[in-house]
Amino acid sequence: MKRSQLLLLLPLAAPLPAPADDFPTSGRVEYVLECMQKHDGKQEYLYKCSCVVDRIAGALPYDDFVAMSMALRNQSLSGERGGVFRDAPSSKSMAGKFRDIEAGANKACAVPQK
Repeated sequence: MKRSQLLLLLPLAAPLPAPADDFPTSGRVEYVLECMQKHDGKQEYLYKCSCVVDRIAGALPYDDFVAMSMALRNQSLSGERGGVFRDAPSSKSMAGKFRDIEAGANKACAVPQK
């Protein structure tokens, strides 16, 4: 093969950048399983909950998803442990933003709130 032909093929060998909404598979699976469990483990929610996490992934980077969902989830902790999430303005803001994003995704994917 000629050198000029090799140079044309070189860009094809370079790794492609990861998409902005690239959540790890384990993160998506955890979300879907938890969502399905909230809806009595019905098979139809496999697809609906997958739709929801895909929409969330399109709206947030994975690190923000982890921080925001943790802030929302941990607001229900009792005592001092939960106070960090209930009382801090930044945690309240993150939890509220995630709740809104998740509610929009649930609506778009026909997943009732529970």
